[in-house]
Amino acid sequence: MNGAQHILEAFHRHHISTVFGYPGGCIMPLYDALVDDVDVEHVLCRHEQGCALAADGYARASGKLGVCIATSGPGATNLITGVANAHRDSIPMLVITGQVPSALIGTDAFQETDVLGMTLGIVKHSYLVDDTNALPGIMEEAIELAQSGRPGPVWIDIPKDVLLNDAAHTPLPAPEQQSAGCPDLTQALAMLREARKPLLYSGGGISLAHAEDSFRRFAESSALPAVVTLKGIGNPGKHNPFNLGMLGMHGSRAANRAVDECDMLLVIGARLDDRATGKLDGFAPNARMIHVDADAAEINKLRPADVAIRGDLNAILQALATALQENPLAISTWQKQCRNWHTTGGFQAADNEEPLAPITGPAFIRQLSRIAPDDTVIACDVGQHQMWVAQHYEFDHPRHHLTSGGLGTMGFGLPAAIGAQFADRRRTVINVTGDGSFMMNAQELATIRRYNLPVKLIVMDNQCLGMVRQQQELFYNNRESQIDLDDNPDFVAMARAFDIPALHIERTDQIRRGIETILAYNGPMLLHVAISREENVWPIVKPGASNREMIDETRRPSTANKEQVA
Repeated sequence: MNGAQHILEAFHRHHISTVFGYPGGCIMPLYDALVDDVDVEHVLCRHEQGCALAADGYARASGKLGVCIATSGPGATNLITGVANAHRDSIPMLVITGQVPSALIGTDAFQETDVLGMTLGIVKHSYLVDDTNALPGIMEEAIELAQSGRPGPVWIDIPKDVLLNDAAHTPLPAPEQQSAGCPDLTQALAMLREARKPLLYSGGGISLAHAEDSFRRFAESSALPAVVTLKGIGNPGKHNPFNLGMLGMHGSRAANRAVDECDMLLVIGARLDDRATGKLDGFAPNARMIHVDADAAEINKLRPADVAIRGDLNAILQALATALQENPLAISTWQKQCRNWHTTGGFQAADNEEPLAPITGPAFIRQLSRIAPDDTVIACDVGQHQMWVAQHYEFDHPRHHLTSGGLGTMGFGLPAAIGAQFADRRRTVINVTGDGSFMMNAQELATIRRYNLPVKLIVMDNQCLGMVRQQQELFYNNRESQIDLDDNPDFVAMARAFDIPALHIERTDQIRRGIETILAYNGPMLLHVAISREENVWPIVKPGASNREMIDETRRPSTANKEQVA
């Protein structure tokens, strides 16, 4: 077999049946081998960034390895944003690119780029393959690396001659089986029992470790009041009575107040991101901290832990749950206090009952949450709509909420929804996007149409870059700069140009009909939702400020102030 055929053999061995890619000169031997392979479905996206983001969405929704393929030069460079997105959110991904023939490397040959040099900071590991005989072993190692420990993207750059050359078939060693032992939890349990106001803080590491069931058993056993990060949304499920919701810049007052007043913070599978913590020296000022994570690099990185526990989250959570079942915590007063805060400071935005009123973001998302099936996957883009989904949609599982957390990639949602739909053709998948984000990767409407994917598209259109406009209003004296999108195309006509039916709504009384219509349609459909340009996400914390300094609508600058500034 040649190098390209060895790649496909590795796919078969690891049950990789779906890959996302775009062909070109130096990767052509792999595409030639795909012609004869009926077991690997290749999805042709319309831009390499779409390939990487679709592979990312596939991995998030399924828990499996995402795979993307591109050629050298611009093909590889177009992947970079999508790969960086996966790296920041620790998504398992295998990236395969063609490279110019070995003899031409370093000569500035046509479509030659230094892929390894450009991508060192956005991958877990990378390879430039210089020997076809080494390729089978590299494939095995790369697939294992991408999924083990803290997952992440692994990039293999392969010269065209290496793909074409024959390779000896050598037996590969069997992977070593490592038992997931549990570290000593004596100190952590003692600290939990001493605390009077303990708080559970979980993040995206729960789903990365496939520890959702273990986490819920622990959450139920401990009955700890709990907060989640953006990527941890869905960890507790929809019905956990102690879940206070998302903390941080756009978190609930209840969640941020609980963090501010707790005396012990149990952090599991989270990295204390600045959007969650706000100003670090004002974060949980009264609390000792237990930090549980699979990655030693995250522990003590931003805040020293009083107790640090590194290991397999499943084993640790199961051991903690067993210990607390045998000897429950006595924190009833704290639990009651947190429930009261949640009642008065949670995301309880009332729907506007006036039927002819303009649509508000929170009211729309709350109706969507009530109407959509429980196992619906929501793939968000980045902006105000992303925060409204995080605040007001009730997720029952973290893999139902696909969002770009660490990188904040506009254009993520549409290709991520495509990947999620390929992960499960029967599941309802909805891309909730804004007019700015939608235009970033709108070419992928062609991918949806080509494969007749039943992805539902909701474009929340305020004719501006809403999140940027909001921060300019609040923190830059309302000096608007380059945020107008009032020359947007007709999104309904645009969808129909791709042979995708579309519907426009603009009033509160049209929300239910619009949502029910797109969900009932047997195929892809777009819902264009007109919302006010002036609508903001509340609450908000000024970047760099402490979370206790939350701003709500009552502190919004008045119209008079706006006119004065103008």
